[in-house]
Amino acid sequence: MELLTIAQEADRFVKLVSDEQLWINIGMRVLRIAAIIIGAQIVVRLTRAVVANVFNFRLRSPLRMSERRENTLVRLLDNVVAYLIYFIALLMILTEFSIDVKGLLAGAGVVGLAVGFGAQSLVKDIITGFFIIFEEQFAVGDYVKINNLEGTVEEIGLRTTKVKQWTGELHILPNSSIVIVTNYSVNNSIAVIDFSIAYEEDVDRAQGIIDEVVREKMHELPEMVAEPQVLGIQSVAPLEIVIRVTAEVLPMTHLQVVRELKKAIKLRLDDEGIELPYQKMVSYHKHVSDD
Repeated sequence: MELLTIAQEADRFVKLVSDEQLWINIGMRVLRIAAIIIGAQIVVRLTRAVVANVFNFRLRSPLRMSERRENTLVRLLDNVVAYLIYFIALLMILTEFSIDVKGLLAGAGVVGLAVGFGAQSLVKDIITGFFIIFEEQFAVGDYVKINNLEGTVEEIGLRTTKVKQWTGELHILPNSSIVIVTNYSVNNSIAVIDFSIAYEEDVDRAQGIIDEVVREKMHELPEMVAEPQVLGIQSVAPLEIVIRVTAEVLPMTHLQVVRELKKAIKLRLDDEGIELPYQKMVSYHKHVSDD
């Protein structure tokens, strides 16, 4: 009886192994799995090529990130895309083995929903931080105004941004709280110099001297990127006449240029005998006769 059972099992095994349809099904399944793996690799490479081309195009934009941040963001996107595509490929392979992936996805969805409800602000911070980096709204080292805070960007993360004021305070802002951003470090700045001379002085002569001074200083100050303009009289007051000068300078160098130009103008006007305004007191002495 025992020998008969062994013989029957051996016969079943031989029939199973010799079943042509079985090997066809196995071969087709292997081919489909190989096609899924190869297809996933091709899609990953194509997507990475698209990402690289997008960043190459961004290099020609006036708003560009540092090379280090560009490389970081490219690697981040490459990894996210690869994980997503390979995850989809894994689900397709599990389907080939007749494994029900709907239950797995349902369980993952429940867990993701619970995490999402419990960490909505965190998710919002991460999404906002990603778009801040991707859209190059500002970079480390830029002088910005975020909401009502002004300072230099010390660090940009996916969750928080650190801004340091010139007085030393470090502000840590959740990315989701960033609503309005003013970036002072992207375009050239305008240095505005309002210089006052005494009301009694010759305005044309003073303007000529000031124009000569600022044109000389342009060769000494590499921060100035365009020829300064003496616009003329800005305002007239009882004791002074204000002459305005403007100059286009590199981003965030306008304060330094203003100081240098004011000093040079002051020294030259002193040498030329042009008087600066100051408070004057006039006293009247009334003579009273003895009669």
